[in-house]
Amino acid sequence: QLQASGGGLVQAGGSLRPSCAASGSIFRINAMSWYRQAPGNQRELVATITIGGRTNYADSVRGRFTISRDNVKKTVSLQMNSLKPEDTAVYYCNADVILSSSYVTQNFWGQGTQVTVSS
Repeated sequence: QLQASGGGLVQAGGSLRPSCAASGSIFRINAMSWYRQAPGNQRELVATITIGGRTNYADSVRGRFTISRDNVKKTVSLQMNSLKPEDTAVYYCNADVILSSSYVTQNFWGQGTQVTVSS
């Protein structure tokens, strides 16, 4: 499973760093991502990082957000700087996990963490 933490309330221009930790019988984690969903909107991809460290970002966050991972600790983080009110959303982590029990790849979602940016 994935457990997210680190959301919160911040003023515009501020920073937050949500993190997500994977647990269970994991052989390997391939791509890890952050998504977000604002009220009335569809869930959208914010950033992705491969097991090798290659990253990709949505145009709206490129240059302000940085995704990183620790393959030993099985965690993924999202450093969010220069936050804007339009970044307000519930942020979800997502991972493609190869389970030790079956060596089958399954996709998991974290429970979501609220990020609110005030103007």
